[in-house]
Amino acid sequence: EINDSEGHPSSSHQTLKGTSKWAASLENLLEDPEGVKRFREFLKKEFSEENVLFWLACEEFKKTQGKKQMQEKAKEIYTTFLSSKASSQVNVEGQSRLSETILETPHPLMFQKLQDQIFNLMKYDSYSRFLKSDVFLNHKKSEEQEENSPEAQTAAKRASRIYNT
Repeated sequence: EINDSEGHPSSSHQTLKGTSKWAASLENLLEDPEGVKRFREFLKKEFSEENVLFWLACEEFKKTQGKKQMQEKAKEIYTTFLSSKASSQVNVEGQSRLSETILETPHPLMFQKLQDQIFNLMKYDSYSRFLKSDVFLNHKKSEEQEENSPEAQTAAKRASRIYNT
């Protein structure tokens, strides 16, 4: 039986962790709070942090319950990211077609098309640059150093003895 560095049986279905998981897909990156933090850090340097903030706001909006809360959150998303006077305006097509009147009758997927546009923009533009950035590479390096530290090695050896008995 072959074990991975943590003594768990190795298989092609093993779960990726940290930077390996982030490098596998943008979806994986956005599911990991640490990944989102590092991606935001990178986007801030590129002056496009609003993209991931908008995407996250839309994800949160989909979970909103109750018409009143939805109206408030929809208005907040609109004024923060979509209006012509928005403080963190995102660059989406058809932005002008989303008028404030739609905010009166919100529904969970009302921002879906715009969110998909931003996701694709991040996926095909900033995400590939992020994977080559110092932010990502330094985090990956420190992750690898932790895995190769004497403490991690001893824990892995102990675990492999346990699993191989």
